[in-house]
Amino acid sequence: MNCIVTGGAGFIGSHLTERLLSDGRNVIVIDNYSTGRPENLQHLSARAGLMIVECDIQDHAAILPLFEGVDWVFHLAALADIVPSIERPMDYHDANVNGTISVLEASRKNDVKRFIYAASSSCYGIPDVYPTPEDAPMQPQYPYAFTKMAGEEYVMHWAQLYDLPSVSLRMFNIYGPRSRTSGTYGAVFGVFLAQKLAGKPFTIVGDGTQTRDFTFVGDVVDAYIKSAQSDLSGVIMNIGSDNTYSVNRLVELLGGDVVYIPKRPGEPDCTYADTTKIKELLGWSAQVSFEDGVSIMMEHIDYWREAPVWEVDSISKATAGWFKYLSPES
Repeated sequence: MNCIVTGGAGFIGSHLTERLLSDGRNVIVIDNYSTGRPENLQHLSARAGLMIVECDIQDHAAILPLFEGVDWVFHLAALADIVPSIERPMDYHDANVNGTISVLEASRKNDVKRFIYAASSSCYGIPDVYPTPEDAPMQPQYPYAFTKMAGEEYVMHWAQLYDLPSVSLRMFNIYGPRSRTSGTYGAVFGVFLAQKLAGKPFTIVGDGTQTRDFTFVGDVVDAYIKSAQSDLSGVIMNIGSDNTYSVNRLVELLGGDVVYIPKRPGEPDCTYADTTKIKELLGWSAQVSFEDGVSIMMEHIDYWREAPVWEVDSISKATAGWFKYLSPES
């Protein structure tokens, strides 16, 4: 069994790569390290069956030969973060839309058996219904969310028109070891763990009562594997923890002082996936409790020792575009 993981040096991609290798699969990782880190795969460098190719997925001629004889493709490569997508929308379109078409075409031309797309719950924007089902309206608030939604549309179209067996998994607030440490202010676990190591207070957005569907990365990897092993195609499914947890609860588990910063526009007060569909179609449900997941994060806290330590002033500068473009009066 031969697999490709685009973005395999990233947070989720590195965990998926590790699992595939452990299951006896051969894995080609394609990553240009725009958001991924070579260090995320360092512990796997001696494993048989792993090939790492530093390449941009938009370079179709370069990636096309890599797909020959490949059974499963997991497409996780993407530019992330909200503010940079607002400031550089063309870059995000190129990476997340054009890059997705390039990977789809490489898969189609090589008769790949399964194509799994990493979609984002940000496509729901500020939902009207909780838990949020897959048929909820798409209301992306910023270019990152829009480009991930557009990528998903292309995946579903290739499944319909070219009969490329494809599944799209909309992920909700994934966390775990090796979650991103660089980039702009945003990913709460990376921010808080770096602050804890530095002895700085946790920067809580608003009053901290907002809740998130924090889902552990190991559970997410299980969903990817089950999707690849299934006969489903043209199907979109949510991946969530079957619960939602407040930022205040996270701080309580981590332990430390807090400081409050202004609530950000364009963000929902709650994210909460309706996982009925994936339970029924794949028999998948999250197994790792939030408390256990946070405990595992604390065991790996040294990973964030080199991460940026955000404070009130630096956050304010980094999120200026957030308020400029997403506030109701803008």
